[in-house]
Amino acid sequence: MLQWRKSIWNFLSKVYPRYLKARYKMNIHSSARISLKAKLDKNINPRGIYIGKHTWVTYNAIIFAHDHSRALKINTYIGERCFIGVNAIILPGIHIGNEVIVAAGSVVTKNVASNCIVAGNPAKIIKTGINVSDNGQIINK
Repeated sequence: MLQWRKSIWNFLSKVYPRYLKARYKMNIHSSARISLKAKLDKNINPRGIYIGKHTWVTYNAIIFAHDHSRALKINTYIGERCFIGVNAIILPGIHIGNEVIVAAGSVVTKNVASNCIVAGNPAKIIKTGINVSDNGQIINK
């Protein structure tokens, strides 16, 4: 039963980014994995979301590309080989570098440099110099 559920999740998480790209014209690499329960900005500025290759966006993560209170449509960039944790929030206009892990529940309010882990509200760098594999795991050196 568990293997069957995992197979379905793997299939859907590969297909969903292609659907978002075709339907909403989001700039999502075909190798990105996005949970069906992730919330990407589909209403105001869906074309403003950029997600790089081998990036994982998990359950209930929210990625914004607009700020309704200031009437802004602004692009949000997530680099390659990133992992966006459960319930993380990425605010509009943020640039996240390559090989970044955003911890669960974090609120990213400022740009994030490559090769680091951020956590908290607001998110702060807690570790630098990391490398992330294609499946979203830290590679030990």
